[in-house]
Amino acid sequence: MTSAIETAPRMGATPIARLIAIAIISFLTLVDLFATQAILPSLAAAYHVSPGVMGSAVNLCTLGMAISGLGVALLNHRIGRRKGVVLSLTLLTIPTLLLALMPDLTLFAALRLLQGVFMSAAFSLTIAYIAETASANLISAALAAYVTGNVASNLFGRLMSAAIADHLGLPANFLIFAGLNLAGAALAFILLSDETMNRTGARQRNLLALFRRRALNASFAIGFLILFVFIGAFTYVNFVLTRPPLGLSTMQLGFVYFIFLPSIIATPFAGLASNRLGAGTVIILALLVALLGLAASLIRDLTFVLGAMTLLAAGTFFAQAAATGYVSRSAGAARGSAGGVYLASYYSGGLVGSIVIGQVFDQFGWTAVVIVLGFALSAACVIALFMTEDDSTLASQR
Repeated sequence: MTSAIETAPRMGATPIARLIAIAIISFLTLVDLFATQAILPSLAAAYHVSPGVMGSAVNLCTLGMAISGLGVALLNHRIGRRKGVVLSLTLLTIPTLLLALMPDLTLFAALRLLQGVFMSAAFSLTIAYIAETASANLISAALAAYVTGNVASNLFGRLMSAAIADHLGLPANFLIFAGLNLAGAALAFILLSDETMNRTGARQRNLLALFRRRALNASFAIGFLILFVFIGAFTYVNFVLTRPPLGLSTMQLGFVYFIFLPSIIATPFAGLASNRLGAGTVIILALLVALLGLAASLIRDLTFVLGAMTLLAAGTFFAQAAATGYVSRSAGAARGSAGGVYLASYYSGGLVGSIVIGQVFDQFGWTAVVIVLGFALSAACVIALFMTEDDSTLASQR
């Protein structure tokens, strides 16, 4: 297949411009996912509920993302990539706008779930678009660029959300983010080229074959554990930062997320590192860095907590980029389906993490959270031993 990413004028004249375009689309696709976490204490106060209840409501979007990921895995061979991305981002504006009305908590949670459905569909279809249209020498860089856009949405989305809520109020926050969703749809329409799809039933048959491959199953499990840890840590550390002895304000909490800057710089190199060392090795090393950061967060000093969260973010994002690239290389003709299954597993981990860790935090505090998340990171390191590059190389030649 001719590489749309390399040849389509819509994607820019240089590889760097194309990668930047991919990162921008990723940013505007996922900016709603974590931005709301920056205002979680304000939302908990507005709705008069505990951190665990509000965290579960905010993160219910991960259930929608998991459901949507499975839907794309089953139906991806029938969905046009560009049209699907544009439609998903357009529809995403609707629940985002409705959140500005500050509905009751049940409707708030339902709207977050809908946001997750549309975000995940756009995410999954863009990943499939990259995997199916990029040349072999560009695919790792393109996928790393997409994950880098995800990292950037974590940082700037949180900063924007905190600043808007602090100065203009919670409803204005959701109105402005709806505008960003619509901008994402417009950019996807302009920047992505139409692609030729293979509409045979082979991909659907290959979906069942995915679960018979140990290495791919390992990557799915690692995806689950990565977001379990990330959501669990970065949802409830907000309450550690805003409560005594640290006592940060909403605006100060937004500035805390400059800790994602090192991740934005490092994540683009995940593809190169995986090509040289193997994805399994890269994931283990990255998660060991995350584990070190997690342990350091037990020291209730702002400098230590910020340093700890920097290491945790860098390690989990680097591992996520390596795992995403591995799934795409390993799945062969079933890349679209494998990407959907991976994202379903990934976001299921986020949902479970928000619920389980919320209860642990409410009942036992931050130290217990660190212990549970430490076990999850250790388990992911062990599972990564089953990810072999031989499987990836053979699949990429199919």
